[in-house]
Amino acid sequence: KMGNAESNAYHNHLSRFLPEEQTDIDGVFDTLSGSSGSAGGKNAKATKKTMTLAALQARQSIIHDTSGIYSSLIKCVLCCFSQAHTREALPEPMTVRLYNGMKSIDLPGKSSGLSEQIAKEQFVIFMSDLLKGNADEKITIIMRMISKTEGPVKGKQIQEFTEDLVMSVVHVLNYRKELKGWNLENTRDSASGIKTLASQLLSELKLADGTKPVGPQLLETSFNPSVIEDWVYRVPQISVFLSVVIRQGLHVLHSIPDQTNDILNLVPRCKGMKGRGLVSLFDIPTIIYINSHLPAELQHKWQLLFSSRLHGESFSQLCGHIVNKGPCIVILKDLDGFLFGGFASHSWEVKPQFQGDNRCFLFSVFPSLAVYTYTGYNDHFMYLNNGQQTMPNGLGMGGQHGYFGLWIDSDYGKGHSKAKPRCTTYNSPQLSAKEDFTLDAMEVWAVGDVPESTKGKKSILDVDPQAQALLEMAGKSRQSEGLREPIEEDEDDE
Repeated sequence: KMGNAESNAYHNHLSRFLPEEQTDIDGVFDTLSGSSGSAGGKNAKATKKTMTLAALQARQSIIHDTSGIYSSLIKCVLCCFSQAHTREALPEPMTVRLYNGMKSIDLPGKSSGLSEQIAKEQFVIFMSDLLKGNADEKITIIMRMISKTEGPVKGKQIQEFTEDLVMSVVHVLNYRKELKGWNLENTRDSASGIKTLASQLLSELKLADGTKPVGPQLLETSFNPSVIEDWVYRVPQISVFLSVVIRQGLHVLHSIPDQTNDILNLVPRCKGMKGRGLVSLFDIPTIIYINSHLPAELQHKWQLLFSSRLHGESFSQLCGHIVNKGPCIVILKDLDGFLFGGFASHSWEVKPQFQGDNRCFLFSVFPSLAVYTYTGYNDHFMYLNNGQQTMPNGLGMGGQHGYFGLWIDSDYGKGHSKAKPRCTTYNSPQLSAKEDFTLDAMEVWAVGDVPESTKGKKSILDVDPQAQALLEMAGKSRQSEGLREPIEEDEDDE
């Protein structure tokens, strides 16, 4: 009777997967548990097979003796559970957390977490609940991944789990070469981004009464399962990151198209960095976070338009590289090391009026990671002007003239971020270390596809040489000179 109950649990959860997914999961477990995969392994006895962490580690020796597609899958899974190799698919702490999660699965007639052995039912239910389940189904497993003991967990334990989760996502995407042209060499150190992204996700933790503990109070506060479940439900990144860790880390179900839509644009394709020897102001966790806040149709690609380290510290150079190039992300670093910026939903145009729409937002990267969105107070989304005597000249987002949430003066190198206490347009605080700051570095990234209408677009002075000659005869300079550059090929950085 117990065997039937176990068999039913196994088959009910297995039925959530497509036939090819079932074969994948079955094959991985049978191999790791020592099953020969013979006909006998396909009957009910297959569910009696078990695996242990120690056994997985001991089986590393077969890595070098396997070949072929199926063996490569086995090899990757074995590497995930290896503590001996620094080049493993997943960091060792996350491997142990996954193992504890599998052990936590309750089976009929068996106490969870007591045995060091993982049954096939536990393995299948673990995959089913974390990859196909709702927040309620995920929560027991996540609680055991956070802490091996039952009962409420401390904020510090949740913080450690979240940092391990973010770190594992960066690690496995790098290991699997899924960073799409980004790499750990052309982006700033991810260690800071891992901590700030984890802190941002943790900022959504709230107690049953709606309060959000912060700082030292958060670390010492106890959170029960219902609070953690609410957090997982409201913060979709937790489930997405777990999916990445399992699919790419264990190399299970990673290639089924309709099951990977949630992670398809997790990291955008990178263009414009190849061969330039530039280290971006962005790190991988921040790219993932900012990209998730962009309109869905813009999340697939980022292309570098301007870098002060490449193109020089010149406002005319900045304008020349970003005007009419479609939606953009601007990121700045001040001399105090603060990193911040904004998303412009429309092509920048040089004119004395505000531009853009309510999809624009401001953001902070360091010392904290956050996105600040439209308040409805005014429509001062984005502003770019140059060469005017009666209007401010510079690039700004939010607030008002002379009092922008983010401002770079046309006298390049000077800027301000004013908010007393918040920017009216985006409800953002002061983003820079000092209200009036000195710019250290700046980048602008086009997001999505560059508008076709701007590719190869020429000035009227290029089209009509006579117009240029008349201006020169009249002693007039070309105001548009320096405001554009030759259209570069959209090279593939992957």
